[in-house]
Amino acid sequence: MAERPAETIYVLNGPNLNLLGTREPETYGHARLADVEALCAQTAAQFGMKADCRQSNREGELIDFIHEAHAKKAAGIVINAGGYSHTSIALHDALMAVKIPTVEVHISNIYARESFRHHSFTARAAFATLCGFGIDGYRLAINGLAARIGAKPKA
Repeated sequence: MAERPAETIYVLNGPNLNLLGTREPETYGHARLADVEALCAQTAAQFGMKADCRQSNREGELIDFIHEAHAKKAAGIVINAGGYSHTSIALHDALMAVKIPTVEVHISNIYARESFRHHSFTARAAFATLCGFGIDGYRLAINGLAARIGAKPKA
């Protein structure tokens, strides 16, 4: 019997996350985006899934990734929309339109920062939000997403 192909989780990172490791390390730590992507791939593999990691500094491209996730029947989305979390109704609307289980992640604790970061449009389109765990928030997000969709750890 052929094994079915691994389900895919889209891991979407927004503006300035390509600068992880060098951008404000006192806030975001020293891990690089490549470290985040490796962590996501490793965590998804524990559930027999694949992490398709994408980063863009452009809002429209992030929306295109969300639409692609829908077209390719992705199992879920983990999104760190960066600054767009606090400004983008369009990202919120895209996530709502595709109805894919979504977890929002923020590396820093947005509630311990400037007040303009305390509101997230993308959070309203997600079933859960994690913030303040550093890059480990991505691992937690994938674990939570796997539980939500009924994926079990592979032996």
